[in-house]
Amino acid sequence: MKVAVVGATGLVGGEILKVLAERNFPVTEIIPVASERSVGKQVEFKGKQYTVVGFDDAIKMQPNVAIFSAGGSTSLELAPKFAAVGITVVDNSSAWRMDPTKKLVVPEINAFTLTSEDKIIANPNCSTIQMVVVMNPLHKKYKIKRVVVSTYQSVTGTGKAAVDQLFAEREGRTDVPAVYPHKIDLNVLPHIDVFLDNGYTKEEMKMVNETKKIMLDDSIAVTATTVRIPTIGGHSEAVNIEFENDFDVEEVKNILANEEGIILQDDPKNFVYPMPINAHGKDEVFVGRIRRDETQPNTINMWIVADNLRKGAATNAVQIVEYLAKNNLI
Repeated sequence: MKVAVVGATGLVGGEILKVLAERNFPVTEIIPVASERSVGKQVEFKGKQYTVVGFDDAIKMQPNVAIFSAGGSTSLELAPKFAAVGITVVDNSSAWRMDPTKKLVVPEINAFTLTSEDKIIANPNCSTIQMVVVMNPLHKKYKIKRVVVSTYQSVTGTGKAAVDQLFAEREGRTDVPAVYPHKIDLNVLPHIDVFLDNGYTKEEMKMVNETKKIMLDDSIAVTATTVRIPTIGGHSEAVNIEFENDFDVEEVKNILANEEGIILQDDPKNFVYPMPINAHGKDEVFVGRIRRDETQPNTINMWIVADNLRKGAATNAVQIVEYLAKNNLI
């Protein structure tokens, strides 16, 4: 299996290479790809150094699959060129997510919809992925009516420049360009992506719209407030879920504890609950602080944490490729 990683020199691209190696995906040839300014650089895969190539050369090398993490504009321009010659693209950007002709996939939920005809497959937004992984088994059991989510998102979601800004501020340095409109260290920014005419940010509307598409259910109402905080381990979310049917809290915990890809951490008396510092570098979604909302019927509160560069991006993309390979779709 020849695998191209487009955007191999970026934060997520590096994680994709790491995840492919850790999960022992059957790579016969790895092709690191990036823009012209990075061509010729070296990246590591399984202890060996590989030279970064440009986009045109990557297409000529005819990989079976290309995992893109190079931004929306790059994906809009190049993904169709890869697809046109039969290369399956799994794209991490927002470029194709809401395109009605493209699948938006979290493997645990809707990988069964994929076919060999799907040549451009969208990887969802990081904050959406971790939420729907937890929602899906509960939706099957109790049917979700409405979700209210507030996120606490790592600076790694913005990229390496944001991490540099955070640590420069922490060290009192001013030699690093700012990527946020305000200081991020010792601060909280209720602002991720651009503001839209409805007063919400693009990130918030991603969570609204992507949830419906992934869950294959337009009836689920979602409202979101997305917030950037000065952490690097992963994204956290306070999630309030209203069901059509009543539930037992212990049964909810049992369902989640037995779901693949979810780790229940819910022992508040011993201060056990999910935190980004513990989710860092992990592929699972962590859930805890599960308790009934006492203000209205059939409603529950929970706290969901995951490494946004792993399950929120790289791991989910690799899991899509694993599904395609296992089912002979590439």
